[in-house]
Amino acid sequence: MPYITQDRREVFDEALAQLAAEVGNQGELNYCIYKLSTLIIERIGPSYEKLSMCSSAMEHAKLEWYRKRLSPYEDVKIRDNGDI
Repeated sequence: MPYITQDRREVFDEALAQLAAEVGNQGELNYCIYKLSTLIIERIGPSYEKLSMCSSAMEHAKLEWYRKRLSPYEDVKIRDNGDI
């Protein structure tokens, strides 16, 4: 996952916080991810490289989510309930 500088994060964090306050279910989150990618492609123009950039970003964000959020949660549940 490419980490971005703090000053670039500030560009996005307020809008993302507002969006996060509205998203209430999986369908809405899926829509937001799809729509953001669609808007980016509308702005920068479609090409295989640019469409692939969006797909790759989604996949890498998924992997980072698993590594940083889901896997540690599973470790806690293993400690709580025992391993399989």
